[in-house]
Amino acid sequence: MRIARALVVSVTVSVLGGCSALAPYPTYPRTVGPGEEATAPRVAICYDTLVSTLDEVQVAAQQECPSDTTATPFDTDWHLQYCPLLLPARATFVCAAKK
Repeated sequence: MRIARALVVSVTVSVLGGCSALAPYPTYPRTVGPGEEATAPRVAICYDTLVSTLDEVQVAAQQECPSDTTATPFDTDWHLQYCPLLLPARATFVCAAKK
């Protein structure tokens, strides 16, 4: 009985502590496709569409862009090559020069 209770408590603590693991984080941006120009750097953010707001994703992208640029949304995909199952969306941003 003690082992079962300890196991339940351990799993609960792990799950609650792992919630911060769902925060948006940078990954590899989508490659430049045919006919697209690669004039500005790109950044990409993995995020969970159910947990993260678009504002949080925008802030994470802006932190990855150089300070004299603005993170402008470019594309979103749900391929699991670069983002894990728990954070399946990948938003790609272009770091455009500030006007």
